[in-house]
Amino acid sequence: MHPTAEVVDLEAVERVACPCGWARRGFTGVPHAPASVHLVDVEADAQTHRHASHTEIYVILECARGAAVELDGEPCPVRPMTALMIRPGVKHRAIGRMRILNVVIPPFDPQDELVD
Repeated sequence: MHPTAEVVDLEAVERVACPCGWARRGFTGVPHAPASVHLVDVEADAQTHRHASHTEIYVILECARGAAVELDGEPCPVRPMTALMIRPGVKHRAIGRMRILNVVIPPFDPQDELVD
């Protein structure tokens, strides 16, 4: 631990299943944190889901050719270093294999993840 910052090695965090594939969630247990950050590996097309109160920022780190993020039924093509801000209530899913950094504001709460 650093005296003036919270530090997490996302590769060392245990991965958990999520609608997108597998996530390594950092800062979810930090009191008063403004956000959490997740390293997500999408293995195939993800399940459509939405959040009632979370805003998510997806930063595409790696992706297969032709990958996209579907937003309310409309595909949005992505490539490495594309960033998307997904507002609460927007139905979304990743299409194709990809690795993303997901910033969740406020910090992730599993009760706010609504799979359709």
